[in-house]
Amino acid sequence: MANTKMLHFIDTSQAQPAKRAVEERAHDFLEISRPFIIAKAEEQASRCSQCGVPFCQVHCPLQNNIPDWLKLTAEGRLEEAYEISSATSTMPEICGRICPQDRLCEGNCVIEKDFGAVTIGAVEKFITDNAWEMGWVKPINIVADRSGQSVGIIGAGPAGMAAAERLRIKGYTVHVYDRHDRAGGLLTYGIPGFKLEKFVVQRRVDRLEQAGIIIHRNFEVGRDASLAELQARHDALLVATGVYRPRDVNVPGAHGPHVLDALDYLIASNRADFGDTVVEAAQFDAAGKHVVVIGGGDTAMDCVRTAIRQGAASVKCLYRRDRTNMPGSAREVAHAEEEGVEFVWLAAPAAITDSGVSAQRMRLGLAGPDGRRAPEPEPGGIFEAQADLVIKALGFDPEDLPVLFGASDLAVTRWGTLRVDHKTMMTSLPGVFAAGDIVRGASLVVWAARDGQDVAVQIHNWLRARAAQGTEAGPQEASASAAADKRKAA
Repeated sequence: MANTKMLHFIDTSQAQPAKRAVEERAHDFLEISRPFIIAKAEEQASRCSQCGVPFCQVHCPLQNNIPDWLKLTAEGRLEEAYEISSATSTMPEICGRICPQDRLCEGNCVIEKDFGAVTIGAVEKFITDNAWEMGWVKPINIVADRSGQSVGIIGAGPAGMAAAERLRIKGYTVHVYDRHDRAGGLLTYGIPGFKLEKFVVQRRVDRLEQAGIIIHRNFEVGRDASLAELQARHDALLVATGVYRPRDVNVPGAHGPHVLDALDYLIASNRADFGDTVVEAAQFDAAGKHVVVIGGGDTAMDCVRTAIRQGAASVKCLYRRDRTNMPGSAREVAHAEEEGVEFVWLAAPAAITDSGVSAQRMRLGLAGPDGRRAPEPEPGGIFEAQADLVIKALGFDPEDLPVLFGASDLAVTRWGTLRVDHKTMMTSLPGVFAAGDIVRGASLVVWAARDGQDVAVQIHNWLRARAAQGTEAGPQEASASAAADKRKAA
């Protein structure tokens, strides 16, 4: 007999959580969507077709068991739904908020074309938010005692956090080193609160620390310790720094006094939202200014929507391709347009002046090696965009880690990302692993979380093999034990 709780996509319309009115949300940094109530979450979950080949799961980087927890939600079995959701993801409520579901799970839902996709992201967010409220999110369960072996993790972003949790479950002593005064990486300082309120990140950080994970804040590798010194402290290292070096635009005036890099702007805004004192705060405040943001990715969307909330006089976004070919989330573009952002498609900066941006109209030419049609200048298509503040949001590249870390033998690719063995996820240095954007380049939070979970498995396997070798070798075991005693004494 068919399950009457499911397959309601024919008689139940798609519904996203209600958004706060524009005139309300455009003046604060709170999340724009109201949470689902239980009945609505159950209703929307019941739209799942429970298809034989779940393309939503196939296209989820974490391979989340989406049909299973949708079915459990529809049946009102919310604690079980949470258990299934959290089994494959260390941060489901975060991914539910910031994943581009329209390009991943929901974009590949089999009922999307004719009936509208199941609202997977909103249900995922609801399941875990509800679990926190009900006390179902338990402390990290440590299944063994391997405290004699320690792992150092460089970077407290999503990849580092995911790896830290999985390694702590295995019983290792875990130290996380981060350059900022708060953990979370871009989750804390790069993504604005209207997409991800910071208490959501902080409760995950708190859970890690309550499990005994030691987070060293304001710790910069290369300044406070070299990579070699960290290697001496730990049995294995993970580099999960992400990529932070902003891509530049090669036009006259690109480094003028009223031109900012996107991440500097977003970090300043998030710090102000925390109540921190921001040095040269007026420089990072869009209030009363005409703002132009250059770029078409999710970072550009974060910038234009932040400028709106700061009270900008006008906000324009210049992107060299059209709407169809932009890399950012279509939902984010729609939110930005609702809030008053003007998008200028097929436009690229030619020069940045004291009064604004001199821009070139573009057209799409032949497809390039990546399959996307390449933008090319439209003859005679120069126009002016007024701007008191110009924000460059053209993406990020890796920092020069071999130089920063004092590790010249740390191999990198021609793109500057860390070179790893893609089977073991180990770098050119024995016992030093890498994961997340510093390996794959600037990407999604969900891919960083997946990489963090995967690399934890590889580190565990490597440490087990090392421990087995030490047991067989006698003198090596004594040496390892002495090293462990030395670390504990330190």
